[in-house]
Amino acid sequence: MKRADFRFLDRQRVRWAEVDLQKIVFNGHYLMYMDTAVAGYWRALALPYHATMEALGGDLFVRKAALEYHASAEYDDAIETGIRCDHIGNSSMRWVSGVFRGEELLVSGELVYVFADPVAKKSLPVPPDLRRVLQGFEAGEPMVEVRVGSWDELGREAGAIRQQVFVQEQRIPADMEWDAADAICVHAVAFNRFGLPLATGRLLEHVPGVAKIGRMAVQRAMRGSQIGRHVLDALMAAARQRGEREVLLHAQTSAAGFYRRAGFTPRGPEFEEAGIAHIEMVCAL
Repeated sequence: MKRADFRFLDRQRVRWAEVDLQKIVFNGHYLMYMDTAVAGYWRALALPYHATMEALGGDLFVRKAALEYHASAEYDDAIETGIRCDHIGNSSMRWVSGVFRGEELLVSGELVYVFADPVAKKSLPVPPDLRRVLQGFEAGEPMVEVRVGSWDELGREAGAIRQQVFVQEQRIPADMEWDAADAICVHAVAFNRFGLPLATGRLLEHVPGVAKIGRMAVQRAMRGSQIGRHVLDALMAAARQRGEREVLLHAQTSAAGFYRRAGFTPRGPEFEEAGIAHIEMVCAL
């Protein structure tokens, strides 16, 4: 087993509480590392776990968990846990896993899940749509499609995400969230392979030659994946096609690092907008 065998790897750092009296990671914590990586794997699939299982009418139950120890991780080690869907049967799915320090394999594992009725606890066939997504991910296929269009085309999906993120989660007053600009903006919405909308943003002209990106929102379960970046890239591509020379946005300060990694730089002091700290950021096209 090699690190390169995995398309998905979850990065973690060994915490003090995970080390035992031998000053190495206690053996049981490796299952926790793998379970944490499985959660990240679902984000990489662009599948919010609970919503997906509810839509499929089932849930996953652990049937088997096996570990083989090769070397030990120590306090403050930077480790990566790889997860790969190795086999899909009629109702069961087998994942293989490896915990790595650099290229060194520390622990290898096997996890077997059964798809089952969450109430009756009886196994069900793995849904074909889920089977296709898992196989497609391991084959290197994209998990997200970003659609760009008008409010008439994408407003229902974009509006639902913004209502959830801005109005319900961040408690921004609804009369501040909705404005007449939606009707003239270019909107982008990211959909997963099940057609579920996961993230959105919009683009409008600020002044001639300068576009403004706003209303960037990602469903909570999908944050930390690359879905927001896909939406941002699609909007910037739309700005380039329109001949804009610069894009600006008002970033919530908690998201400034995300925009820096996309090539934006801060301009001016922090300010408050809708009761939340923001900073203006710009990027040349």
